[in-house]
Amino acid sequence: MNWASFYAVISGVNRHSTGIGRIWLSVLFIFRLLVLVVAAESVWGDEKAHFICNTQQPGCNSVCYDHFFPISHIRLWALQLILVSTPALLVAMHIAHRRHIDKRLYRQSGRSSPKDLEAIKTKKMKITGALWWTYIISLVFRVLLESAFMYLFYRIYPGYKMFRLVKCDSYPCPNTVDCFVSRPTEKTVFTVFMLAVSGVCILLNIAEAVYLVLRACNNTLNSKDSPIGAWITQKLCSF
Repeated sequence: MNWASFYAVISGVNRHSTGIGRIWLSVLFIFRLLVLVVAAESVWGDEKAHFICNTQQPGCNSVCYDHFFPISHIRLWALQLILVSTPALLVAMHIAHRRHIDKRLYRQSGRSSPKDLEAIKTKKMKITGALWWTYIISLVFRVLLESAFMYLFYRIYPGYKMFRLVKCDSYPCPNTVDCFVSRPTEKTVFTVFMLAVSGVCILLNIAEAVYLVLRACNNTLNSKDSPIGAWITQKLCSF
């Protein structure tokens, strides 16, 4: 997969987000994507080849490996990164729709010069109105997906720990055999690190959602156009 194109798409959307959203992108890229590409893939590169069971029975190694490692950590992390970043496409589509509307309004008002149309492309969209709801929904989906993958890891690998020795009695193994996992400590460290970063991303998403909600409430209270804001303004001016 071309991770550079993946990052380019996400960073393009993130240009319209808050400061917390840009921190989330940095954590996603540096502590998850780079670690996955540079280090984790080399650690799990010999995953199946070095999974050794003390038997010569044909097929026993493959069956036991499939039983204890139903899905590769690398593929699961790659799937997690893709799905967690997908909600950002909702924001991208909404922004593209708003730009299309702005271009149509510009053309109707006679401002159809290339400079005006280029200004629409480079303009940073404010997270208000319908875009605010789209952004909040994308954050909720991110948190739910991150939590679902953390739970999935826990179900597949209890305690997020890689054992040095596992016992397997699946067919066609002749009896209960001992199977040895390569570099279990190193894999455990990487697993805990990646899941800890995933937890940090969840906290950042929650913090960004809370920030947007508080900012929206503050704008509503300070707005003279809203009944609540007008009432507060009237009371303050009466003193």
